[in-house]
Parts: sequence; structure tokens; C-alpha cells
Amino acid sequence: MNRLTLTRLSLTNFKGVRSFVIEMNGQNVQIFGDNATGKTTLFDSFIWLLFDKDSQNKKDFAIKTLVDGKELHGLEHEVEATFDFNGKPLTLRKVYAEKWTKKRGSATAEFSGHTTDYFIDGVPSKKNEYAAKVDSIIKEDIFKLLTSPSYFNEQVKWQDRRKTLLDICGDITTDEVISSNSELHRLQEILNGRSIEDHRKVIAARCTEINKELEKIPVRIDEIQRTLPHLDGIEKQSFEAEILQLNSDIDEKMTLINNIRNGSAISAKQKTIQEIELAMLQIKQEHQANSNDKVYSLKARIQEENSNATILQSKIDSVNQRKQMNSYNLKDLNDNRECLLKEWHEVNDRVFTHESDCSCPTCGQSLPEEQVQSAKDKALAEFNKTKSERLESIQKSGKQVAGKLEELKKSNDEFDKEIEKIESQLKDKKEFLTSLKGQLSTAESAIVDIMENPSYTGKLVEKQKIETEIRELREAADQSIQSIQFEVSELKTKRDQLQGELGKFVVADQSQKRIGELKAQERELAAEFEKLEGELYLTEEFIRTKVNLLEERINSKFKYVTFQLFDQQINGGLTETCQTLYNGVPYDKGLNNAARINSGLDIINTLSEHYGFSAPIFVDNAEAVTKLIDTKAQVVSLVVSEMDKALRVEQIENVIGEAV
Repeated sequence: MNRLTLTRLSLTNFKGVRSFVIEMNGQNVQIFGDNATGKTTLFDSFIWLLFDKDSQNKKDFAIKTLVDGKELHGLEHEVEATFDFNGKPLTLRKVYAEKWTKKRGSATAEFSGHTTDYFIDGVPSKKNEYAAKVDSIIKEDIFKLLTSPSYFNEQVKWQDRRKTLLDICGDITTDEVISSNSELHRLQEILNGRSIEDHRKVIAARCTEINKELEKIPVRIDEIQRTLPHLDGIEKQSFEAEILQLNSDIDEKMTLINNIRNGSAISAKQKTIQEIELAMLQIKQEHQANSNDKVYSLKARIQEENSNATILQSKIDSVNQRKQMNSYNLKDLNDNRECLLKEWHEVNDRVFTHESDCSCPTCGQSLPEEQVQSAKDKALAEFNKTKSERLESIQKSGKQVAGKLEELKKSNDEFDKEIEKIESQLKDKKEFLTSLKGQLSTAESAIVDIMENPSYTGKLVEKQKIETEIRELREAADQSIQSIQFEVSELKTKRDQLQGELGKFVVADQSQKRIGELKAQERELAAEFEKLEGELYLTEEFIRTKVNLLEERINSKFKYVTFQLFDQQINGGLTETCQTLYNGVPYDKGLNNAARINSGLDIINTLSEHYGFSAPIFVDNAEAVTKLIDTKAQVVSLVVSEMDKALRVEQIENVIGEAV
């Protein structure tokens, strides 16, 4: 186990203590003093030296010395402590001072803030180096747990206290809880992989849904019952028999109407009309076949010849386009030919001239006549050669252009012949079309209207006569039919009324069926609710079992205190908490100071074992305790003593020093 003890602690101008030194040499000490003599200040200085906070875990607290409520300026506020850490000495020192700055042009310095200087074993250090050194010894949150008996119970939130206890003893697995209680064996199957907390949420959500549904079902049943039709004194069978009889009567009367409407005389005449209409159709078909065949034939031929004429015109347009393209090319070639001819004359008209220098480029003397003549002959030969080659090239290009011109002219002559030939064919085709259209006009004017056919008109007159006879027969029967239709209408009205009454039985049956379904659903929901309550009971039994196991395991780690990790609610449920008890009395409910201090020391003993670290413990209000429980750590007891108007230090039996 790592062990940190305090060897020496000195304060200078810290919270009103002008100068005070405690020589502890790693031993337990008692510090006596009346109220407001600075006992708590010693603990504050110790915590500030390490973590920039006071013993109440406050970062913003007054360090400076006050006189009549006003700060004394120009002082350095210093705390220095010498430790023994695992047998090795360590000195930490911190100095808090005012910063005064003289501005340009001012004769006096002005206060501009504070500075804090840090020292490790006398060596000046940066703040982060200093903090890292302290942190390497022990973390701040753990150190405070191990140095103040009240810190765990009074300054740590219950959730964090609970977490710390669980870290000490370790949590208990679901399997361990279930195996410890035979009532919980079914729970593993019920959970189906869920955690207890998640399954309780599922149960709660489903129970809420079921309660809502159960509340709605009686309302729905009541609504249905209030809309049930009154069927007292009504017999369903008598309604059905009467409706059956009415339907039979209606069918009989409708048959009678059909018989009147379709009497034998009318039927015979209707059959005759059908025969006449068939004969008229045959006459019409023969008439149209004779007069329309020629017209249809001429129209088809005209359509064919129009198509042929369109094809011929397309050919003419295509040849004209090709001829037009040749014409564009002819123009370009003629322009090219003119350019070549012009260039040939320009080259042919060129005359040789010799303007070469006849003196030596080195000495400047005139060259011999034979050298001058030789140079002139050579230049003339080169000129004639170049001129001849250029004229030959132009003449060659001209011949090529002339050949292409001849080809295009010949091609255009052929295009003209082809166009002339196709235009002649198109002209013949148009003349033939004009002849066909004349024949069509003559054929159409020769068609005879069907109404001019005596056979057809004779049959039409015969049909109209028979239709008149049928109409007269039906008019005579209309009066009888109207009387019967009135009787049928009365029978249908009565039948509809009876069917309306009979429909009440259908509505009643459907409503009763729905009520039965709702009651069955109510029973199913109630059964499911009961099943869920059983599962909820098992989860609560699980929690109770786990609580007992957990509290037993945690409490076994402590000698004097016990912990209550769950509260029993009025409805039987459990809620998480973390309550410290000493001899069964809750820490924050009537526990005296002596018990509070000893319970804190018991907790520190266990935490020291868990974290493997022993640190100096500051016990405030130690006068309240007759005997502190045993602890392996160094103990600094702060004792209220009315007789000591200045701080007095005793090391067990020996007085070590007094406050100045």
C-alpha cells in the first residue's frame, strides 16, 4: 500500500494566520483551539496546497488576511508542506501574491491581479508540472475521500457514493442472483436476453396499454347496448314468412304484366317484323354491292397512282439537288482555273536580271571578267530552270482542273436528260390520274339511293304498317297494366317495411356478436395483465434478492457502518438510494457528531484498502469523540478548546508548538 504522511506544515498570511508551523514527523497530532482560532484553516491550507480548493471543496474562497473586514495588501500568502511518500521526502510550496504594475507616466504602482508560484522540493515549477506531480501521487477525488471523514457522506452525491461502493465490492450478475433464489428460476426464460431494468420498462409500458384498453371496453359495450333495436314482441319467423309471400305475389303480378304486354297477336306481328327487317337487309346489301364496287376500285387505283407520282417527283428533286451541287463545284473550278491562268502569265512574263556584286568580298578588288560571266550564266540557268518548273506545275494543275470541269459538265448533261425523262413520266402519270378522277366522279354520280329501290321501300311500308298495329294493341293493354303495377308498388312498399323490421334482427345479432368479442378481449387482456403482474413480482423479487446480496457483500467490507442501497416504496416497489447507517441510524437523520466521525473513519479505512493508499486524515470537531476508531492512516485531530485562544499542537502526549 502507498503511504503518504505529513511531516511538517507551515502557513504564512493564510486566511488570517500570520505564521504557523506544525512539526508532525509523520505522527498523529491533536490541534487545540477556541472557535475562530484557525483549526479549519489548517485543513483548508492543506487542501489548497494540493488542489486549489478549501476543505469544503470550494475553489473560490478568501485566502488573504483581513483586518476590520478589509484585505491587507502587499503580503505573500504561502503554504508549505513536507511529506513522507513511501519513505521518500517530498516538499510542496505554493505562494499567492498580489501583482502591482506601474503604468507609463505614473509615479505609483496599481494593483493588476494576482500571481501563484509553485515549488517542488524547492525548485520553481510551472502550474501544470506541479499539478502533474500531485496527480502522480493520487487523484484529487480519491485523495479527498481518504482525508476527510465527512467528505464521502456530505459532499459526494449519493449516486457517486453508490458507484464507489459497487466499485469496491463488484456488482452481482443476473445469474448469481437467480441461482441464489429458487423462486427466480423461471426469470431467465421470461427475460429472453433483456436486462431486469429493460424488462420492467416493457412490462410497465404494456400494462399501461392494457389498462387503457380495459378502460375503453366497458364504454364500447355500453355504446353498443344503447343502440340495440327493441325486439320485444316481434317474431322473426312471421316476418320472414310474410316477406316470402309478398315476393311470390309480386312475381305473379309481374308475370301477368309480361303476358299482357307480350300477347300472342303482338308476338306474331313482332315475328313478322323480324322477317321483314331480314329481307330489307338482304336487299340493301345487294343494292350496295352492285353500285359501290366500281367506286371502291377507282379510289384504290387513284391512291396507288398518287403514290407513284409522289415517288417520281422525289426522284426529280433528288437529281436537281445533285445537279445544283455540281453547279457549285463548277463555279469553284472555273475560279481556280482563272487564278492558275493569271499566275501562268505572271510567271511567263518574268525577265532575268543580274545584279550581283562584281568585287572580291575580302580585298574589294574587281573580279575577273570570266568569273563575273560565269556567275551570270549560272544565275540565268537557275532562273530559267525555276521558271520552267513553275510553268510546268501551273500547266499540270490547269489540266487537272480542266479535266474535272469536263467531268462535271458531262455529269450535268446526263442529269438534264434524266430529269427530262422522269418529268415526261410524271406528266403521263398526272394525265392518267385526271382521267381516273373523272371516272370516279361519273361512278359516284351513278349510285342510286336505297330509298329509290322499290323492293326496299315496299318492305319498309309493310314494316311500318305492322308496327302501327302493334302500338294499337299495346295501348289497349296499358290500362290493365297500370292497374296491376299500382298493386305491385303497394306490395313492394309493404315488403320493404317488413325487411326494415327484419333488419333489426341482423343489427341485433351483429351487436351481440361484437359485445361477445369485446368481452373475450377483456378476458384476454385481464389474463395478460395478471401474467405481467406475475413477471413484475419476479423482477421485484429479483431486485430484493440482489439488494440483500449486494448490501451483504458491501457491508461485509466495513466494520462499523452499513449501507442501505434501496428504499421500499409504498406500492411495494424499490428505488435506488445510498444511505449510510451507523448502528442502524441513518447518517443524516439524528446521528451525533461522534458517530458521524467514526463512521467516516470506517469508510476511509475500507477505501484506503481498496485504493491501496493511506493519506493524512483531518478530523474536525474531534472533541465530540471520546475515542476514535483505529485507523492505519496518520490522523490530525482538530479539537475545540475554549481555554486555547491560540492554536496548540500536541503529538500524542507531547506539545509540539503554538500559533504565533
